[in-house]
Amino acid sequence: MRFNSKTMTLNKLNSAPYLTYNSLKEINFINHAFSTRLGGVSEGIFSSMNLAFNRGDNPDSVTENYRRLCESAGFDFNSLTASAQDHHTYVRKVGKENVGIGITKPRDMESVDALTTNESGVTLVTYYADCTPLFFVDTNRKAIALAHAGWRGTVGRIGEEVVKKMSDEFGTNPSDLVCAIGPAISKCCYEVDKACADEFYNLTDLDNTGFIFPKENNKFMIDLLEANRQILIKSGVRPQNITVSDLCTRCNSELLWSHRATNGQRGTMCAMMCINK
Repeated sequence: MRFNSKTMTLNKLNSAPYLTYNSLKEINFINHAFSTRLGGVSEGIFSSMNLAFNRGDNPDSVTENYRRLCESAGFDFNSLTASAQDHHTYVRKVGKENVGIGITKPRDMESVDALTTNESGVTLVTYYADCTPLFFVDTNRKAIALAHAGWRGTVGRIGEEVVKKMSDEFGTNPSDLVCAIGPAISKCCYEVDKACADEFYNLTDLDNTGFIFPKENNKFMIDLLEANRQILIKSGVRPQNITVSDLCTRCNSELLWSHRATNGQRGTMCAMMCINK
């Protein structure tokens, strides 16, 4: 396995490895991480760091995986608060009263593809295996958010919905946001049919020549990361405050879970972020 990235660092390869953004590490009031498929105790198709309870893995193994990742990356296991993703665009504000939901407590609602908070002691958790993670940090109001942007969430402009939610809840000025996009399946590997591509063509206020690439046989390559970058810029985020991962999940499937690389026989990664006390 080779690791080559100009935007991210691979940490603690000999324990429970995790990725961090070089740009976000410079922000001293947060901790963040993106898991890999390594360093856990799950077996079979989930081997070894699977963080999804809903794919048929042994729940005790998933819980132990969370404990190992938290210890490695410096998170409090008892602070985790998870999303309930179904490829829509609902953004949920969470606080200490929501800690444990989706991890040690049952889900209390469905269709939550983004989480935001301005409280310390709350670690946001969202899930991935090719879809695009979006990280948001308001450096002025000290608020954070994580969002899951599959192709449906991307064309639904979930990034824009997060910016609106943070503005409404915390008074966030989009120009104060520092954002990161990915890792995700990239334009080199994400082929779709015309029906899917047409959804991206409907983003008429964006430069779709930057994220839709027609092929033969009515197929298209899509750059989810660039589409999300343009959506964030349209939402008021400054281009210089956005970092886009240079890691494709399918190209790096020895390190990262990829739904397409495994034909769906896989575990799941997560993004984590919290405000330090």
